[in-house]
Amino acid sequence: MSRHERVLLDGPAGRIEVFVEPRDAPQGIALVAHPHPLYGGTADNKVVTTLAKTFRELGCATLRPSFRGVGGSEGTHDHGIAETEDLLVVHSYARQRFGAALPVYLAGFSFGAHVVTRLAQKLATAGDAAQRLVLVGTAAGFIEGLRRYETAAVPADTIVIHGSQDETVPLANVLAWAESLDLPVTVIAGADHFFHRRLHLIRDIIHRQWH
Repeated sequence: MSRHERVLLDGPAGRIEVFVEPRDAPQGIALVAHPHPLYGGTADNKVVTTLAKTFRELGCATLRPSFRGVGGSEGTHDHGIAETEDLLVVHSYARQRFGAALPVYLAGFSFGAHVVTRLAQKLATAGDAAQRLVLVGTAAGFIEGLRRYETAAVPADTIVIHGSQDETVPLANVLAWAESLDLPVTVIAGADHFFHRRLHLIRDIIHRQWH
């Protein structure tokens, strides 16, 4: 069983709630971002906890922050802009706590995947690039009822997973984004946006593609 901690960090708009699961002698640090906060997204989302569990299996300490306005995190939703700055605070905390030499992995689901691509760009610019990204159900392109997501470019070894029957982010959106980057996308046949009854496949895909 993993040890679960709830940590409150000082962020630009107040507290940032982070669920931390440390481990003895971690081989890496994984930061996992949750789906859209205005549509019920939380750090306890099943895709998010599946991602965190998978990274623990890969030897990582994991951090699942709550976006602004969710749980114990303060501030107002900012469409991923200020949320990126908040994740920089979480990243800095993780570095200080678990070590500056460890590789950092970034993962996100839906809106969280979009924010993680922004975070990855900022970290790369700052000279502390993430080792690898895992993006699931990535918010990209125009999404009905929300907005157009201009999702950032990512490295070629990024693991991108999407459901063929995603009713929130059409598969075509992600394929169009990935095509311009020559980026492979792993499609789970029959999976909806929340990967009901197919969460185990997310874990299996990451393990198979990891090395």
